[in-house]
Amino acid sequence: MDRDVARAVTRLREVFDRYPRRPVLEGCPHCRGGVPVDEEHLFGLSIGLGGTIGTTDDVKALLPLLLERLVTGHELFPGTVFALLAREGLGDWPAAEREAVEGWLMAVWRSLLTGFPARAGAFGDAADFLADVARLVDPSPFLDTWDGLSGPEADRHLAGLVAAWARGARLPAEALAWLGRDRVRERLFAAFERDHAAAWADDLAAAYDLLAFGPQP
Repeated sequence: MDRDVARAVTRLREVFDRYPRRPVLEGCPHCRGGVPVDEEHLFGLSIGLGGTIGTTDDVKALLPLLLERLVTGHELFPGTVFALLAREGLGDWPAAEREAVEGWLMAVWRSLLTGFPARAGAFGDAADFLADVARLVDPSPFLDTWDGLSGPEADRHLAGLVAAWARGARLPAEALAWLGRDRVRERLFAAFERDHAAAWADDLAAAYDLLAFGPQP
C-alpha cells in the first residue's frame, strides 16, 4: 500500500469511527440467523452486507476494513464492494463520509496508474476500475488525473484501456469521449517514440492504430 492510499485508509477510519462494529450482525430471518463478523472470511459478508445481513450503519462500520482489504489482498472483488456502496446510496451520505470514500478512490486510482503491472491489491485494470467507479461518482476527475500523469506506466495502462475497449469492455460514456480525443492518440504516438525499443512498444502502436477512428459513447 503506497503512502497516499495508506493516508486515505486512515482518513476512512477516522470518519467512520462513529459507527461501532458489532461482532454479530442480523441475518435474514427466513434463511439465516446471526452472522458473525469474521475478518478472515469477508467475501461472503461483502455480498450480503446491507441486504440480507446487517444495516447501513453496519456497512459504514465495516467499510474501512473492506476498502483496506481491497488494496492489500485479493479475497474481495471491487465490483462487489462498489455495488454495495451504490445500493447504500453513497451520494446521499454526509459530506465528510462521501469525501473520505472519494479520496480513497482517487488515491487508489493514482496508485494503479503509476505502477505497471498495477500493485494496488485487487485493482489491476483501468477499464474495470472506471466501469466500477462510474456506479458511484462521475469518472471525469479520474480521467483528468490521468491526463496529468506522465511516464511509461500510465501510458501502458492507456494502451491496456484501448485494448479493453477494442475487446468490447463496457466503458462509461465519459471514458469513451476521453479516449476519442486527438490528445489521447497523440499521447500514444509520443509514448511509442519514447519507448520504441521497449518490449511494450507494440502495445502502444496497436493502441494508436485502434484509435484511428475513435470510440463513440
